[in-house]
Amino acid sequence: MKNKCYHQIRDHKQENALFIRRAIQAFVGILLLTCVLIANIYHLQVQDYSEYKARSNNNSIKLIPVAPNRGRIYDRNGMILADNIPVCSLEIIPDQVKNLPQVLIQLQQLLGISEQEIIAFNKAKSQVQAFKPVTLISHMNDKQVAVFSVNEFAYPGVDVDAHLERYYPYGAALTHLLGYVGKINDRDIAALKKSDKYENYEATRTIGKLGIEHYYEALLHGKTGYETVEVNSHGRVVRTVSYVPPVAGKDLKLTIDINLQLYAQKLLTLQQKDPTTGLMVTKVRRGAIVAMNPKNGAILSMVSSPSYDPNLFVHGISSKAYAALLNDPARPLINRATLGLYPPGSTVKPEVAAAGLTTGVITEHTVRNNHGWWRIPNSKSRKFRDDIVQGFANVDIYKAIEKSVNTYFYQVAYDLGIDRLSMWMTKFGYGQHSGIDIDEDSAGIMPTRAWKMARFHHPWMQGDTVPLGIGQGYWTATPIQIAKATSVVAENGVEHRPHLLKDIIDGKVQKPVTFADFKPLSSVPQKDWAIIKKGMELVVEKGTASRMFQHMPFQVAGKTGTSQVYSMKDTQHYNANEVAEHFKDHALFTGFAPANDPRILVSVILEHGGWGWNAAPIARDIMEYVLVKPTLSPQPNELVQQPSLVGHASQAAVVANSN
Repeated sequence: MKNKCYHQIRDHKQENALFIRRAIQAFVGILLLTCVLIANIYHLQVQDYSEYKARSNNNSIKLIPVAPNRGRIYDRNGMILADNIPVCSLEIIPDQVKNLPQVLIQLQQLLGISEQEIIAFNKAKSQVQAFKPVTLISHMNDKQVAVFSVNEFAYPGVDVDAHLERYYPYGAALTHLLGYVGKINDRDIAALKKSDKYENYEATRTIGKLGIEHYYEALLHGKTGYETVEVNSHGRVVRTVSYVPPVAGKDLKLTIDINLQLYAQKLLTLQQKDPTTGLMVTKVRRGAIVAMNPKNGAILSMVSSPSYDPNLFVHGISSKAYAALLNDPARPLINRATLGLYPPGSTVKPEVAAAGLTTGVITEHTVRNNHGWWRIPNSKSRKFRDDIVQGFANVDIYKAIEKSVNTYFYQVAYDLGIDRLSMWMTKFGYGQHSGIDIDEDSAGIMPTRAWKMARFHHPWMQGDTVPLGIGQGYWTATPIQIAKATSVVAENGVEHRPHLLKDIIDGKVQKPVTFADFKPLSSVPQKDWAIIKKGMELVVEKGTASRMFQHMPFQVAGKTGTSQVYSMKDTQHYNANEVAEHFKDHALFTGFAPANDPRILVSVILEHGGWGWNAAPIARDIMEYVLVKPTLSPQPNELVQQPSLVGHASQAAVVANSN
């Protein structure tokens, strides 16, 4: 048998050495990783402990903003003009509701919810996190609240939320003055972020959009409070940690007298018989009324007609309703008192007279014999006609104002020239913002050479100056400007800023608000003011408004004005009975009483009202209401159609500290 050679298959000694080397390497690796882990734990638990603790708290502790109550608005006697009323809404937290589609069907049948509300809910639900509440019914009526309260146990995750909402008890009577609040939109958010005020509005649903509500938003809104709560990993509130209450907005007391405001509004309505049905119908006249205290500029009443109900905008007006307002030919959205632009007509003749007297263009004894027309001297230009075809003989400044003699003031304007005329009228406030404390205020047009060149790219002509003497041509003004200019005359050259805010009510403290006065016409001698006022007194004694002011228990100084809507050739004559209503002239009147110690000033414009004296009775009635004895003390439900409140009734309240 041959010898066999055997080879060793495994080397146990070499395997053992390899294992020891690998074990040592693994141990070193584990040791190194353990060191890294320990270092990281030290970093997390010791070195950066404070930072990570703060981050952890931010994940579990949340700040929930709490909206403040909006300040209320009162009239000068403490009657509430803008209130906050409780409103109930139905809200659903989607992730707390099992089978949400089925619940919506049940709620729709139970509460009579419309398909539009269901669609709006589903749209809103898709835009927020599932654990946040979504509104299903924004305004629940009493029946819906009662029915759901009985069945609430069957609908976990569905709750009734009660909050305060703005309400205007006098509806359309104060819209152009108070304005309104509306839902905060993207444009509002952008403006708030730009002014670093957004944090103060995180819990607020609405913001002031127009009028007093917008101008004094910073006072009315208040300061947002905060509720510190602990939430779980799903974002649900576990407990309340702390609570900082919100600071309510300040209440405002205005210079407005609500009874006078409603009375003035009623004066712009007419009761007429419908020729078709024979029934009496109410016609709302287009125009504006401004009643103010000439001694300090306080607005007692400011009416723009027609108007609209601001309550429609509080929780969002429908596109159909807004389109109806926007396309209404009567333009109810325009505040005619501060934005309506009209040729001021002959109401400016007292101011033109002041410029002529002070510059020496005319004197108290300047007499002119007019023949019913006037032409630029030494020219064959067009004839500028007077209202009276035959003209007036021997006209001085008193008769020129009394009879509103156009030809006299054509000459005054021509002699003054455009440069001096525009400079003087600017001192009376024309061509400038009136300063009234709402943002909707037009500067109008007080034309100059530079203005015409920029607007029409043509130089100023002598014929452009002439019609400015009677408030026509390129000249446009607002009713509030006319009232302000008239108050400068009444106060012998002192300008008081027209304003609506009287007091700021901070808790139990009532702080009066003062506005600075100016003296832009201190250079006008007192004797010239006396001449102008005497002419205005003659207007109501035996002049263009004498028939409207007979047997008055006090002396009135005033001026009528007729504002042309379209121009006529010098061979044409105006006949109100031959033109369509929208081509008829505007009727204006401005005046103050008592003439020797003015306490009330009224400016009125009636669109397409015809001759200026047609506006005088309105001013007369308001003056009599204020100075003699109120002939009407209307209540909200007498003159203003009350909008239906969803689930609540609101009455105007009198605050205890009224003055």
